[in-house]
Amino acid sequence: MNGIRFSAKINQKETPFDTLLGLFKEVIVHTSGDVDEALDWLRQLDEHYKITTEEYTFEDFIQELKDKGYLREPKDGSGTLSMTAKTENSLRKAAMDKIFGNFQKGSEGQHSSNKQGGSDELTGDPRPYQFGDALDKVQMTESLKNALIQNGADELTFTTDNLVVDDSPLNTSVSTVLMIDISHSMILYGEDRITPAKMVAMAMAEWITTKFPKDTLDIIVYGNDSWPISIKELPYLQVGPYHTNFVAGLELAMDILRRKRTPNKQIFNITDGKPSCLLEPDGTYYKNSFGLDPYIVGKCMDMAAKAKRAKITINSFMIAKDDYLLHFIKSFSELNGGRAYYTGLNKLGELLFADYSNQKNKNKR
Repeated sequence: MNGIRFSAKINQKETPFDTLLGLFKEVIVHTSGDVDEALDWLRQLDEHYKITTEEYTFEDFIQELKDKGYLREPKDGSGTLSMTAKTENSLRKAAMDKIFGNFQKGSEGQHSSNKQGGSDELTGDPRPYQFGDALDKVQMTESLKNALIQNGADELTFTTDNLVVDDSPLNTSVSTVLMIDISHSMILYGEDRITPAKMVAMAMAEWITTKFPKDTLDIIVYGNDSWPISIKELPYLQVGPYHTNFVAGLELAMDILRRKRTPNKQIFNITDGKPSCLLEPDGTYYKNSFGLDPYIVGKCMDMAAKAKRAKITINSFMIAKDDYLLHFIKSFSELNGGRAYYTGLNKLGELLFADYSNQKNKNKR
């Protein structure tokens, strides 16, 4: 693949297996899960950097990948190796460590609010019952102890003076849809843009599911059409010969969010191109790859306003810097009330992380 260059950062304390495994986790994302192609790239790196030795050969590395459950043999005898669930999980963990590892790690994810009640987690800071407090917030152990102290065991009587409630804050949760542009431009112009997008998506998936288990994350891709993908499909994601149907992606994202019961909803959109396609009611596609088509732009703006009415913010991460595209995203974001970021590939993960964290702080109320 043109435009990609790997170099081996070899830690002398690492074993050849550890070094090659780290490289394998990066290369396999570039090859969209093609194990044979990834191993071929690693052989070339090994020949150049002399990672393996006579005592530990490259074939030993492949066998150890199998023995440790990273690769599986085909059942049909075709000879083509494939990744296992263990490998897919380790790719998400590696992406999170690489992209978010420089940020200070906090405690287990909580999105606090100064409104009372609504949480099933006790703070350890009880207060006397007040009229209107929900009964499911009563701390029975503490209330029983108060009743025993005041009335004794022989005439155990509960009054409102005995009751103690948990003064825990309301924990808010957030539902996010991450949209990934898989139009053909994501691999054009000598620059691989889809692989960084996949890496960021894997990092976000691992971060949200482990740190904020009460939040939800759905991932969709869009080209001529739009469809959801599972988290485990991310390493295998490929760009197609597609146009950019931004409206289809937004329609699917909003449909997903309508079914969520979480109080806060948002869309993150990673794209490098202009909207250039629409699916018409009669099932045909309207396409225009030259400039910003007023008809397509108008439909996009309608979606921005529709999302705003539904209280769904759309945050766009543009990884291209054409002036007319920046103007379109700026206008779209102003209409929706979301934010627009104009970033290179290296800062994409950092911006997404910061924006997600800022949203959590904004949701404290």
